[in-house]
Amino acid sequence: MSFDAELIFSALRALTPILFAALGGALCERAGVFNVSLEGTMLIGCFAAVTGSWFGGSVWIGVISAVVAAMVFSLLLAIGAVTLGADAVVLCIALNLLAVGLTGFLLRTVFGKQGTFGDPDLEGLRPVDIPGLESVPFVGPALSGHSPLVYLSWVAVVVIAVLLSRHPWGVRLRGVGEAPEAAQSLGVSVARYRYAAILTSGALCGLAGAQLALGNVTLFSENMTAGRGWIAVVAVMLGRALPVGVLLAGILFGLVEAIGFRLQGEGMPQQAADAAPYVMTLVALFLATRSRGRRGGAPPGRLTGRIPRPRRIARTTTESPS
Repeated sequence: MSFDAELIFSALRALTPILFAALGGALCERAGVFNVSLEGTMLIGCFAAVTGSWFGGSVWIGVISAVVAAMVFSLLLAIGAVTLGADAVVLCIALNLLAVGLTGFLLRTVFGKQGTFGDPDLEGLRPVDIPGLESVPFVGPALSGHSPLVYLSWVAVVVIAVLLSRHPWGVRLRGVGEAPEAAQSLGVSVARYRYAAILTSGALCGLAGAQLALGNVTLFSENMTAGRGWIAVVAVMLGRALPVGVLLAGILFGLVEAIGFRLQGEGMPQQAADAAPYVMTLVALFLATRSRGRRGGAPPGRLTGRIPRPRRIARTTTESPS
């Protein structure tokens, strides 16, 4: 099997939904909230993208619908974990289950279909040919001809990396995640920054769902995310919540998925090809867990997303000798 331009093209297309979701998870991680609801939020984005494109008659209405619906769905996590102080991990698992049931119910209610909805009149994201690049051997066929959201995901990596490292908002967000008590003592609203991170994560998951449902394919199928949100969670852990690290981890998973499809076309059983990305996920999760253990654990408040209360310092008095 050769690494030709077609394989790279497929890997970049498979990368995009994972990358968008992983960037959202990285922002939440930086804010001190371990967001594992990426799978369910992406699924909501898939359904909203198809619904918006079908009833709105425009693919961009579908993309906007996906972003808005995913942000509203993420608001449940923000209210539960940040405002009410619920355990974020338990809440995220509940949201993932809710998304599966809710989209299946709406598929039957809105479209009257069971399992899958697809139609030739459903408008999807059209490929964009980059002028001057498409004629370059190997590079052109690999990088040109993707949907606009593929290129937007690359821009998002750069923007988020600069935001977290250079912009005051990003520096405060990192402070909220690493030392929430210190950030709060300096007048930084921990709740506000965590709300912003979770809602931005929802918007990115909405873009991931739009690319998956209107870019990679042009249909909606029940549970069509098929574990990509969980792969994004592992990409966040493997990339240590750094945008560039998340990108590299996502490229690895996208390449494995593309290779699986290639091997399936060459005669490998479909079950083995479908399992390849998840085998790599388990290996990466094992490596990320070992690396996290060596670094000494997670920052305070990361798992639950609760806002720590400032500690009271006991006053001491000294008595003068009589």
